[in-house]
Amino acid sequence: MSYFKHESAYVDDNCEIGEGSKIWHFSHVQKGAKLGINCILGQNVNIGPNVSIGNNCKIQNNVSVYEGVTLEDYVFCGPSMVFTNILDPKCKYPQKGAEFYVKTLVKEGASIGANATIVCGNILGKHCIIGAGAVVTKDIPDHALAVGVPAKVIGWVSEAGKKLNFDENNTAFCKVSRKKYILKDNRVTEVNN
Repeated sequence: MSYFKHESAYVDDNCEIGEGSKIWHFSHVQKGAKLGINCILGQNVNIGPNVSIGNNCKIQNNVSVYEGVTLEDYVFCGPSMVFTNILDPKCKYPQKGAEFYVKTLVKEGASIGANATIVCGNILGKHCIIGAGAVVTKDIPDHALAVGVPAKVIGWVSEAGKKLNFDENNTAFCKVSRKKYILKDNRVTEVNN
């Protein structure tokens, strides 16, 4: 086995677990799930059937990644944050099975704060940050800092998560990522030098 699994964790048959990944106490990776290399699943994490998780992701304690949710590389899921996969759940009229699930995509480098809720059917852009306790009800652009209920974009961050301060030319530089960014039409993109 090229990954670590705590003795109290469960990994179902027909899963792909990448080299160097760690699955901690009381976690469960369900049938058909794919987990990239060097991922960390904290305590009491549930990865639903057929879920795809990229490389170098960190999923903190008490998070369930349900079927219909896809995480790209370098995604951070804070403690007890919530994904959903049904828009109108009703016990009397159950919607069980992949045909009912509304897809959610979390793009590369996105970070989701503790206790945030991601309503299904939305896209979280590359390197965005979702503040703790926020409720995401619509797509979040690349590099956005979104907070509140419902979540609203209040600023912009670099790939390294540092606040971007734009000059009169709508450009900003991050000393940590060593990258330059431009703000145009309420969207932030990295400038290739």
